[in-house]
Formats: sequence, structure tokens, C-alpha cells
Amino acid sequence: MDDVRARMAAAAKTVGRELGAITLVAVSKQQPWSHVAPVLDAGQRVFGENRVQEAMVRWGELRVARPDLELRLIGPLQTNKAKEAVGFFDVIETVDRDRLARAVADAVQALGRTPKLYIQVNTGEEPQKAGVTPADADAFVAALRRDYGLSVEGLMCIPPADEPAGPHFALLAKIAARNGLTGLSMGMSADFETAIRFGATSVRVGSALFGVRN
Repeated sequence: MDDVRARMAAAAKTVGRELGAITLVAVSKQQPWSHVAPVLDAGQRVFGENRVQEAMVRWGELRVARPDLELRLIGPLQTNKAKEAVGFFDVIETVDRDRLARAVADAVQALGRTPKLYIQVNTGEEPQKAGVTPADADAFVAALRRDYGLSVEGLMCIPPADEPAGPHFALLAKIAARNGLTGLSMGMSADFETAIRFGATSVRVGSALFGVRN
């Protein structure tokens, strides 16, 4: 973890940013607890999971013992899991369609609890990936605010694996800026340093922290 933080700090320094302005999200999804526990014990408190039920089983009891934990849903969210996700996660990063926005809004109303919300943008317009297209992002941000009464924290993206990540991060930052959004969740183990140089406020790092999943 020290190596990752050192690399984050170095990347931030190149563009005059402070490390404290960037959140390290440890992507613990599908990792064995023997890999996660040492990172938790070393002081990491923000973790990313991609399945609601798996996260609830893994972190449910620990949330009571460690109230300083922050859990982020970084995987696709089904509408029938929206209420559980709203009740459990501190941040949901993958809001990407009207039906899901309605389900989240209904859950917020029912539970009286509002996690921070990010919109996933499919910057590469890849058919196999979730996310709104860049062309539809502005209208979707407006709809969440106007039609569903939801406050949007920021945007998230996963660039195509076979393209340079920088242009995708620049595009996400541009969309966020014109919509008055401050959160930029972008960058993973292979490209988090590039993401930081393009303004990421959080980076999602898995294999660089835990090793490659089996």
C-alpha cells in the first residue's frame, strides 16, 4: 500500500496537486479476506465492491466495529438491489439509466438515507459496458436533479482497455466541469497515475494492492 500511495503522491506532484485531495479506493471485490485484512490493518478505510450481497456478507459486522469504513459500490447495480445498496453503501458509482435512478430515488425516500451518487459514463461507447454515452450525460445529470430529486457527486468511467486512457479521463473531466460536479472516479491499477494527472478525485486500485485475483 505504501508503494501505491507513493506513486499517487508523485503523480499528484507533477500537476501541483496534493495527495490528500485524492481518495484511494481499495478494490476488494472477489479478493480473499487473507489479502484484504492486511490492507485494512495498515489503515486503509475506503473499499470498493461490485456485488451488493457479497459486500453485505463481507463487511456487515465490520461496519459496526469500524464506523470509519467507507464502502463504495463500483459494479453494475440491478434495480431490484437498489434499496439494499442505498441502505448499505456510502457511495454508489454506477448510476446509468432512468429505471435505476427511479429505484434509487424511491429507496432514498423510503430509507431516509442518501449515499453519494456517481453517474457512470461509457466514454468509449463500448456496447458491452454499462454507462450513459457522453452525448447523453448532460441530460442524465439534469434528470437526476430535476426528475428524481437526487444530488450527484460526480462521474465515473472505465476507458477501453485497448486505447490510451488520457483522452477518456479528459473527456470525463470536461463533462463534470460543465455540470458543476466535483467528483471524478477514474483510474485503476494500470492507469491511476494518468488519471490523477487528469484530475481524478478517487482512484480504484485492486491488483496493485492485493495482487492478481485467481
